[in-house]
Amino acid sequence: MAPRILLARHGQTQWSLAGKHTGRTDIPLLAEGRHGAELLGERLRRAPWSSLPGVEVRTSPLVRARETGELAGFGDRAETWDALMEWDYGAYEGMTPAEIAAVRPGWLIWRDGVPEGETLAQVSARADEVVAWARSADRDVLVFAHGHILRTLAARWLGLDISFAARLRLDPTSLSVLGWAYGEPAIERWNDTGHLG
Repeated sequence: MAPRILLARHGQTQWSLAGKHTGRTDIPLLAEGRHGAELLGERLRRAPWSSLPGVEVRTSPLVRARETGELAGFGDRAETWDALMEWDYGAYEGMTPAEIAAVRPGWLIWRDGVPEGETLAQVSARADEVVAWARSADRDVLVFAHGHILRTLAARWLGLDISFAARLRLDPTSLSVLGWAYGEPAIERWNDTGHLG
């Protein structure tokens, strides 16, 4: 069996609702985010997932990701891993894209990076570490993490530059699957929020 990565983005927080860049600031889930995580768990307990027996689970150590994993029913199986932390946004932490554009017109994180935070190369290297781990054995893996690191993971799974992640939207509490097609890395499912409907 070719291993796949199931990606679960954390549930809604006050900052994600406001569109603020939430890197290392440890913000808890809103009630809406907690409910979404429970709905995600219900979905993963049903076919075709059937509670994902044998899946290896890892989570970002930040509370919003850990709590999403716990409420989805995977807390007892999850190991925290710093490689899954969100991008360190440095000077742009807590700012919205509009606020950043006011001081840096035309800015795009996937091209320009952030001052005083992680570089594009550093975030890409962390994603490569996760991809290598996921491909290291014949089992699926499930990760609970954050929007930008998960988008970077998808780009690197496909063997593409981190800049490709700009083309991948990812909503809170979404489910995505990175797998294979004709022996090549592929996106099997992306930004699926059907369980929230």
